[in-house]
Amino acid sequence: MRTVWWVLIGIAVLVLLLFGTYYSTYNDIVRLDEGIDGSWAQVDNVLQRRYDLIPNLVNTVKGYAAHERELLEEVTRLRSQWASAGSMQEKVEAAEAMEGALARLMVVVENYPDLKANQNFLALQDELAGTENRIAVERRRYNDAVRQYNTRIRAIPGAWVAGMSGFERSDAYFEAAAAAREAPRVQF
Repeated sequence: MRTVWWVLIGIAVLVLLLFGTYYSTYNDIVRLDEGIDGSWAQVDNVLQRRYDLIPNLVNTVKGYAAHERELLEEVTRLRSQWASAGSMQEKVEAAEAMEGALARLMVVVENYPDLKANQNFLALQDELAGTENRIAVERRRYNDAVRQYNTRIRAIPGAWVAGMSGFERSDAYFEAAAAAREAPRVQF
């Protein structure tokens, strides 16, 4: 009879350990999943700051570079595209397109010495540079959150809990645009 009790106690302890592991792992995965959403909200926040600065930048450049209308219209169109993007992936694509357009806009600015000396433009350029730095930091944090979550649901016991609970791998990394991978050409 004593052996039966020890076996029952052993089974009860094992069940409690398994339940505790499941409970702890599940809560950890939920925390990491929410961390992805919180990190994305920060990326979205600093991207919104960038898009709030763009109309002022475009209007300042318009006064000096009226014949660069096509580029300015593209920047404005891309800003609208980002504002109307519904999903995270659409916002990522719009943000990447905007980075290329802003880079081309800064190249155009180099051709206008008066514009480069304009105090309003310089202040906007500084604000935009600071915003771009914030975007880079928040993107890194977001990608770290996605990496931590993916690592947790692929490692044991997270893989078992994720499989039983319906958690799936996130492929929503924020990557550099293809154009950013090419070195810019500088000509004198």
